[in-house]
Amino acid sequence: MYFRVMLVSLFFFTLTACEGTAIMSTPKKKPVESHSQLAMKAENQFWTTLHKGSYQDIAQADYLLMAAYLQNPNDPKIAAHLGFLHIWKITERQREKAIPPTITNEIILSKKYFADAVELNPSDARFLGFYGDTELVEGKIFHDKREEVRGYFTLKRAINKWPEFNYFTAGYILSGQSSKSEHFKQALEWQWNTLDACAGEKVDRANPVYNAYMKRETQKGPQRACWNSWIAPYNFEGFMMNMGDMLVKSGDWQTAIIVYQNAKLEKNFMSWPYHQLLEKRIVNARDNVANFQKKIIDPDKSIMFNSGYGCAACHQQGSA
Repeated sequence: MYFRVMLVSLFFFTLTACEGTAIMSTPKKKPVESHSQLAMKAENQFWTTLHKGSYQDIAQADYLLMAAYLQNPNDPKIAAHLGFLHIWKITERQREKAIPPTITNEIILSKKYFADAVELNPSDARFLGFYGDTELVEGKIFHDKREEVRGYFTLKRAINKWPEFNYFTAGYILSGQSSKSEHFKQALEWQWNTLDACAGEKVDRANPVYNAYMKRETQKGPQRACWNSWIAPYNFEGFMMNMGDMLVKSGDWQTAIIVYQNAKLEKNFMSWPYHQLLEKRIVNARDNVANFQKKIIDPDKSIMFNSGYGCAACHQQGSA
């Protein structure tokens, strides 16, 4: 009996060792940039759809990107854009007339494509941040605590790689948690950390007026994540609206009004498609303390993440 057990153990050890050796000796996927007409058309469709905030056209953009990715499944940029389309689809699900249970498949697909993007280009901290988001959300949806923990630590690694970008990425995905939860409190602190990183110093928590820091605006280096760009034309305004929302949800509506007002410091504020949404938040900040703690399908009474415009608020282009 003893020798039989030993033989079985040895068999499984050998099998496991063989599997490990086979996997380790198999070449990894290598990044290959796409230059085909299909890839260019798919990329153009992706950016047009995103910059118009055309949620209803996600399926068409997905179709072209998927075709381009099947043509070349080694392009990290196409993989990341597929991941972003699927996370956009579930983030703004409030736009749907009826939200089907199959909407949860979007996070599974998003996770798969961001995992591909990370494997193909591990140096891009944006991909790692979004991948951490998908791990965290998938874990929460399917009550998989281990997956949640993996996601949390993936986000921590992403923050270390690019704080200005990923403090927001990590905090935003947790903004829908209970205002009393440790995760929400951590997420709000990460928004403060974003302000600090972008300001180059610790911002006054009691009076976070941002006027003095606007001269730091740049389109280069890690600090570019703090400001508006072609990719996210209203990144600054969207950040301030989200942070204000989180402060309101925490009960600190007075400080939230100051943060909301910071959005107006951007020269193109009035062309922002969601500037009226922010103006209403300033007026209704006190009442929204209770509203933001509930699950209300109303852009004026829901935090930005649950407003139906959770991606478009930063990425949709405005009027000329």
